[in-house]
Amino acid sequence: MISHSEKETEDIGYRFGKALRSGDVVSLTGSLGAGKTVLAKGIARALSIEEAIVSPTFTIVQEYDGTQKLYHLDLYRLSGDDEFESMGGEEFLYPDGITLIEWAEKIEDMMPDDAFRVTVAILEDGSRSIEIEGGSHEHPFS
Repeated sequence: MISHSEKETEDIGYRFGKALRSGDVVSLTGSLGAGKTVLAKGIARALSIEEAIVSPTFTIVQEYDGTQKLYHLDLYRLSGDDEFESMGGEEFLYPDGITLIEWAEKIEDMMPDDAFRVTVAILEDGSRSIEIEGGSHEHPFS
């Protein structure tokens, strides 16, 4: 999909979020400023979360309550698998809700096989390419 604005990116997140189920893990990859957190805002809106969604870069994990629990992780500052394991991160890979992981490529070897993989890329004209792969069930962009 191609998004031409933050609103379109958030709306794509919303439609995707409506299809997510408890236990789903979503890897969000893309460069700084690509729109991963904007996509996360749309997913949160789909789960009726009214709190402001911010990138948890300094806290690593933000937890939100909505129609389902949402765990939003940002692994930008983590060095890799060992640090993720030492912080107890594995529990977020098998959640009692939905887990969104920004910079999930840092723990690629630990990611569940059935995780959704969402890649956001900035195109030359400033628009965004959003690709959704994987997962254990259908979603609106299958």
